[in-house]
Amino acid sequence: MSAKIIDGNAVSAEVRTAVAAQIASLQSQGAPTPGLAVVLVGADPASQVYVRNKNKRAAEVGIASFEHYLPAETSETDLLRLVDQLNQDSKVHGILVQLPLPKQIDAQKVLESIDPAKDVDGFHPFNVGHLVTGGAALVPCTPLGCLLLAKRELGDLASKRAIVLGRSNIVGKPMAQLLLRESATVTIAHSRTQDLPEECRRADIVVAAVGRPEMVKGDWIKPGALVLDVGINRVPGAEPGKTRLVGDVAFAEAVKVAGAITPVPGGIGPMTIAILLRNVLEACCRLHNLPFHEVL
Repeated sequence: MSAKIIDGNAVSAEVRTAVAAQIASLQSQGAPTPGLAVVLVGADPASQVYVRNKNKRAAEVGIASFEHYLPAETSETDLLRLVDQLNQDSKVHGILVQLPLPKQIDAQKVLESIDPAKDVDGFHPFNVGHLVTGGAALVPCTPLGCLLLAKRELGDLASKRAIVLGRSNIVGKPMAQLLLRESATVTIAHSRTQDLPEECRRADIVVAAVGRPEMVKGDWIKPGALVLDVGINRVPGAEPGKTRLVGDVAFAEAVKVAGAITPVPGGIGPMTIAILLRNVLEACCRLHNLPFHEVL
């Protein structure tokens, strides 16, 4: 048995196409152009690449990008002042402050200063609370991308057993809430979970988001299960001085057991940016009382 390998690049392209079509339709009726403001503090190379990719994809679907590159020594006060300006800017419908932030800045304070209506990362306590209580909320991009893939593969998730490995505010906790909304039976596992392999073997859906290279082994997977690998870990490559990317799942082992699995790279990563664009569109529609239609 060999699992279906889910092509995140292909699905994310479908999402972007649908977002672009909806933006074009709204603009033809006189609606404003959705705007995304991205703030990057410092010169972290990985963050710079990620921000460039976001801005490129935004332009492709018709979203206006407003880029703010600040020096690493920027004070918390100055960053909060910029966020407040973006909150008041009618051309900006989504605000994304790229993490991590320098040590002198309280990241949580900054995230909480973003207008919840423009919080396209879904990290503000207002949106977190609405997600937990079943209200309308902007949802973190990576978990929502995972949910979209899960529903495409399995259809109705009601009665499915799911395990989420990791309890971060960015992926683990919102992922569990999204699965609960779909009436799945959800287990959240973490570093103190006893007999983790056995817990995984019970699951129809495994979401791995722990940040440990290839921790989830093939014999942890229930035959035919759906495996969504959120991990992005850089490990030594075959050649000296070279590195390669791997997920939290031992792919070569799990692909022989699972029913479907996301690769790393090319799985969940592309979905995260595509869902960000979707969230900007949704935020714009809400702010201007325009109809929003789910992209897929």
